[in-house]
Amino acid sequence: MIETIGVVGSGTMGIGIAQIAAQNKHQVVVHDHSENQLSKAKEGLDKILRRLVEKKRISDSERKEIINRILFTSNMGDLWPCGLVIEAIVENLKIKHEVFKKLEDIVSENCILASNTSSLSIASIGAALNNAERIIGIHFFNPAPLMPLVEIIPSIQTSKETSELSKSLITDWGKTVVLCKDTPGFIVNRVARPFYGEALRIYEEGLADFATIDWALKELGGFKMGPFTLMDYIGNDVNFAVTESVFQAFFYDPRFKPSFTQKRYAEAGFYGRKSGRGYYHYENETLNNEANKDEKLGQSILDRILCLLINEAVDAVFMGVATPKDVDLAMTKGVNYPKGLLQWGDEIGLEVVLGRLQDLFDFYGEDRYRPNPLLRSMVKEKKKFYN
Repeated sequence: MIETIGVVGSGTMGIGIAQIAAQNKHQVVVHDHSENQLSKAKEGLDKILRRLVEKKRISDSERKEIINRILFTSNMGDLWPCGLVIEAIVENLKIKHEVFKKLEDIVSENCILASNTSSLSIASIGAALNNAERIIGIHFFNPAPLMPLVEIIPSIQTSKETSELSKSLITDWGKTVVLCKDTPGFIVNRVARPFYGEALRIYEEGLADFATIDWALKELGGFKMGPFTLMDYIGNDVNFAVTESVFQAFFYDPRFKPSFTQKRYAEAGFYGRKSGRGYYHYENETLNNEANKDEKLGQSILDRILCLLINEAVDAVFMGVATPKDVDLAMTKGVNYPKGLLQWGDEIGLEVVLGRLQDLFDFYGEDRYRPNPLLRSMVKEKKKFYN
C-alpha cells in the first residue's frame, strides 16, 4: 500500500493529480522550485474544492481534510517518504533527466518514478536512472480530476511489478486504465491525429470550410466538438506542436504529416479561444461563416475522416500498441468519441471501411491513405473485432 504520493510540478496537471491522490486519502507532497507557482497552485486548488462544496460534491470538512493532506514545498528533499512520484513538468527531456536523477537520490529504492508526459518516450526518460525498472508513464488527461482515462505506459526497462502496482493504484482511484506500448503519442494522441489532419486536408482542398466540416462531425458523426472547434479549444500552437512531434517521432510517416494551414495559423498567433481568434473569431462572432448543411457533402466529409481514424485504430492493434478493447476505451474515455473506433468499424462493415480507404489511396496515391494490413486480412477472412 502506497501511503504518500509525490507530484513534481504544480501547474494545472500537477495540481489536478495531487487533488485526485488527496481525495483518495493519500498524503501528498507537491514540489515546485517556484514559491510563487506553489502559492498560486494552493489558492487555485482551494477555489476548486470550495466550488465542489457549493455543488454539494464534498462537505466542507472533507475540503479541509484534502487540503491538510497536501504539503506544498520548494524543497525537493521533502519527497523522501513517497512510494510513487509523478512528474508533471515541461516536455523537455534534458530537464526531465535532471529531475529524475535528483529524485533517485532522494526517494527509497522501492519508490515508483512516473512521468505524465504525452509526447516523450518513457524509455528515454528512464535512461537517466540507475535503476530504470521503476520508471513508468502514467498519462492523465486534462482536467485530471474529471477525465476518467489514464494511459499506463511501461517502457522496455520497466519491471512487471512496477506496471502491476501502478495499474492497481490508478484503478483504485476510480480511473479507467488502459495499458499501451511506449510508442509516439501512446494511444489517444496517435489514433486521434486524422481527426485534425484530415479535416485540415479537406479544408485545404477547398471541399468545405471550417464550419461545415465541424457541423458534419458534430451533427452527423455525434462528436462532442468538430475538429476546428476542438483545435481552437486546445490551442493551435499546442495541437500543432503535438502533431509535429508525432510526425518526427514516427520518422516522418506521411500518415502524420502536419498541415501548412495549422502552421500558418499558429505563426500568426491565431491560437484559438485563448487569443480571441483561431479558425473562428471569438471577440466578434458575427465574422464567422455559417455551415453548409448539405447532408450529402457532410456525410462524405464524415466518412473520409472516420475511415482514417478507424485505420489508425486498427494500426495500433496491428503494431501491438494496445488491445482492441483498450484502444476503444482510450478513445471514448480519453477524448469522448461517441463510439469506440473498432466497434464503429464493425458496425459500418470493415469491408466498407477498406473500400473507402482503397478509393482514397488509388485517387491520391499517398501513403497517408494506405489501408492497414490487419484491416485487409480481417476483411479477407470475414472477421470482426467484436462478436
